[in-house]
Amino acid sequence: MKISEIRVFQVDLPLVEGRYSWSEGKYVEVFDSTVVELVTDDGLSGYGEVCPLGPFYLPAFGPGARAGIAELSGSLIGQDPTAIGPINQLMDRALLGHPYVKSAIDMACWDLLGKVCGKSVCDLFGGKFGESVVLYRAISQRPAGEMAENIAGHRADGYTKFQLKVGGDPADDVERIHAAADVLTDGEILVADANTGWRVDDAIRVVNAVRDRDVYIEQPCRSYEHCVTVRRKTSLPFILDENITGIEALMRGHGDGAMDVINLKISKVGGLTKARQIRDLCVTLNLPMTIEDSWGGDIITAAIAHLAHSTPESLRFSATDFNSYVTVRNATGAPQRVAGQMQASGEPGLGIKPDMDVLGKPIAVFN
Repeated sequence: MKISEIRVFQVDLPLVEGRYSWSEGKYVEVFDSTVVELVTDDGLSGYGEVCPLGPFYLPAFGPGARAGIAELSGSLIGQDPTAIGPINQLMDRALLGHPYVKSAIDMACWDLLGKVCGKSVCDLFGGKFGESVVLYRAISQRPAGEMAENIAGHRADGYTKFQLKVGGDPADDVERIHAAADVLTDGEILVADANTGWRVDDAIRVVNAVRDRDVYIEQPCRSYEHCVTVRRKTSLPFILDENITGIEALMRGHGDGAMDVINLKISKVGGLTKARQIRDLCVTLNLPMTIEDSWGGDIITAAIAHLAHSTPESLRFSATDFNSYVTVRNATGAPQRVAGQMQASGEPGLGIKPDMDVLGKPIAVFN
C-alpha cells in the first residue's frame, strides 16, 4: 500500500454559543479546521483533522497547517501509510518542529491502518476501558454570574466537570471562581484554567483568595518556571497544559512535582502516535490526564474518543467532545455526547465518514 494522493480541505466551524473567550481578552467565533485525506493506490482513504484555537493560543494557525502539509507532501507520496513509525520519522526529518502540521497526517495513517486491519483505533491502542468516557465542559469567559448560570445549563446536558476560563483581571477571576464553586453539586469538579494569562504575583493572589474552595488550578502562567513558582505557593491541585509539549517536558514536570494532572492535546504533541506514547508514560507514572486537542470537529472528536477510551478509567481525568461546541458536522459516525459521556466507535479506523458536501472541493491536491 502506498500513498498516491493527498487531498486537503478547509472547513469553517462556527460556534454554537457564538463566541469562545479565554484569557487576556482572546476569543474565536469561527474555527479554521483543516481535513486531510490520504488516498492509497489500492483505493482506500484515511482521514485526519487539525484545528488550532486561533493563531494566538499555541504556535499554530490554520493556514500554517495547510502550508506545512504542502511542504511535507513530496516526502509522503509513495510511502506506506500503515508504517506509522517510519512515517513519523520521515515527517520529523522533512520538517523540523511544527508538530500540529503532522497531526492530521498521523491521524489519517491510523485511520487507514485500522481499515486495513479491520480494527478500530481504540482496539489498536489496547482496547476499551469501561463503557464510556466522561467529558468536561469549558465555560467561556464571561462575568461571574453568567459563568455560574452556564454551569447550570451544561449540567442539564449531563456534564459533571467544568473548566472555567479565567486568566483575566485577578479580582474578576476570584469572583468567577467563587460564583462557580457556589453552584456546584456533590460529585462535580471545577477547574480554573488561566491559559497562561496571569503574572506570577496575580496568580498567587488568586490561589490565596480561593484556597478554601475545591478547585483545580490550570496553567496559570506562560512559562514553566513561573507555573512551578505558583505551584509552590498553593495546596490546591495543579494542572499543566500548554507547557506539556512532549515526553521531555512531561518528565521534567514529573521530576519537579510540578503538576497533579496534565492536559494531553493531540495536535500539540504531533499526532496520535506521540500522544499515545505520552499517554502510556502517564499510565506508568500514575498521572491523570485530560485527553483532548486544541479544537476540532467530528474527526478530531473521534480521535480523542479512541485515545481516551483506551486509557484506564482511573487515569482519565476527562475528555472533550468538540463536535458539540460547533454548528457544522464535517463527518458522520463520530461519537455523540450522551448524558455527559461519549464512546469510541467500534468500526474500523476512526469509524467516521467525512461529509463531502460540507468539505466541498479540496483546496489542494498533491500526487
